Amino acid sequence: MTDSNATGAAPRTLDWVLFLLAPVFFSSNLIFGRGITGDIAPFTTAFIRWAGSALVIFPFVYAERARCLAFVRANTVIWLVLGILGMGICGGFVYWALTMTTASNATLIYTTSSLFIILLQWMFQGRRIGAGELVGMLIAFAGVTVIVLKGEPQALLHLRFNLGDFGILAAAIAFALYSLLLRHPAVKAMPPMPLFGLLSLSGALVLLPPALYEVLTGGLLPDTQGDWVKLAGIIAFASLAAFYCFQHAVRVFGPAMAGVTLYLMPPMSIVMAVLFLGERFETYHAVGIVLVMGGLVLATAPGRKAAASTG
Repeated sequence: MTDSNATGAAPRTLDWVLFLLAPVFFSSNLIFGRGITGDIAPFTTAFIRWAGSALVIFPFVYAERARCLAFVRANTVIWLVLGILGMGICGGFVYWALTMTTASNATLIYTTSSLFIILLQWMFQGRRIGAGELVGMLIAFAGVTVIVLKGEPQALLHLRFNLGDFGILAAAIAFALYSLLLRHPAVKAMPPMPLFGLLSLSGALVLLPPALYEVLTGGLLPDTQGDWVKLAGIIAFASLAAFYCFQHAVRVFGPAMAGVTLYLMPPMSIVMAVLFLGERFETYHAVGIVLVMGGLVLATAPGRKAAASTG
């Protein structure tokens, strides 16, 4: 797959389709992941998720085994760090944090990852931040806030933060670092599917020790058909499909542009909840979606891309 930022080519229709599918697949956690927290130990869940993903992708890795081995040998630290950031901290650590915080807090905090991407690029890569881009992202974040608070500003007074919230904040920063590291020349040179298989394997390896600790200390294991169905959905959609689409977006549009897909997750989650879980569509949902989409249009307008192209 080509990197339009690197080649100067305009993004194709398929690139935009995959860009928009990333938050859809990430949001599939709402369907497949509901109820799994508390039924299966957090790091065990994450280990099964990424070990399963690695097994599914293994044929692609095997087909490019010489290239994959060369990549791992030459870039062992990068390979393991990507596994720690993208699958360890943003996987098991998030599941653990969700046992102590609310979904509302987690949604608000995790969407700040896109802001951290831009901040880190500005600090370390000399990225320029356009005023329109910044205003657009703030509007989108306001839309997320409206959705999370259910259109009731006074609900801000009742938000409480604890260790789990700081865990989600750590994951947001980790995801930003993961997104930037995907732009490393050695990583970009790898074909997408073998690369994803290697990252899934890296994630499984770094998650194995804490998962074993949970098992040895009586952690909850999947023991029903429903547990395995949810895990299969998480592997197929929230892992394989979501991360593939996101990594493609990073290659084509760059980390900052790809990061704005996080703002689309709450609206996508609402639509999926209405379609698959029978939840009601409220007025505040509409207001939040309009703000999110309007902010994203402003933040990603063609005039902003020139300013954002650095890095």
